[in-house]
Amino acid sequence: MKEFSKLEKKIGITFLNENYIKQAVVHRSYINEHPQFELGHNERLEFLGDAVLEIVVTEFLFLNYPKTPEGDLTNWRASLVNSKMLSLIAQEIGLEKYLYLSRGEAKDDNSKARQYILANAVEALIGGIYLDQGIEAAKKFVTKFMLSKLDNILSNKLFMDPKSRFQEKSQEIHKTTPHYKVLKESGPDHEKTFEVGLFLGEELISKGKGTSKQEAQVDAAERGIKKMEW
Repeated sequence: MKEFSKLEKKIGITFLNENYIKQAVVHRSYINEHPQFELGHNERLEFLGDAVLEIVVTEFLFLNYPKTPEGDLTNWRASLVNSKMLSLIAQEIGLEKYLYLSRGEAKDDNSKARQYILANAVEALIGGIYLDQGIEAAKKFVTKFMLSKLDNILSNKLFMDPKSRFQEKSQEIHKTTPHYKVLKESGPDHEKTFEVGLFLGEELISKGKGTSKQEAQVDAAERGIKKMEW
């Protein structure tokens, strides 16, 4: 039996109905393995929490940045609610140790899959907060853990995708446009893995991997940003 008081203290919310916080961390795989579990998985709560998160962030941006064009606001919102950001918040509040996972899922160290599970659990948690205590409590959570990141996102242009950020910096500092080259392809046609190199002129800056060329390029750009300390 998991005990949620430490998590409640961390997020600053004590649930009136503990089933909401508990269900928020139940992954579908756990229910497949434990069909008699007293609660369902978290996907319906996630569906609700996604909508609550979007309206809270959208309202905040709309009211606080009245002169910012819609396209920029869309990019800013995406940087606050994407799975990478949500999984970081999950780590910040220590959510992973509360997850109900199947034995196989618990052992799986695929960081990308775990990132999505954590991100979905954060959305489900927001849905649970909304059902338990209403929109103001959900706003309090989103403000504390998501909107507090906005200044850093704007000052470091983290709302731009990694390829755009790397290109902007390389043109600004080195007066050079980066280019990408496929270095290696492996695996069968339906499950290929690509390794891509990111170059400035002839210099290889970083390598990235992915299941598509685009994914590998984004990975290479992220690694390039870290390497160049941009």
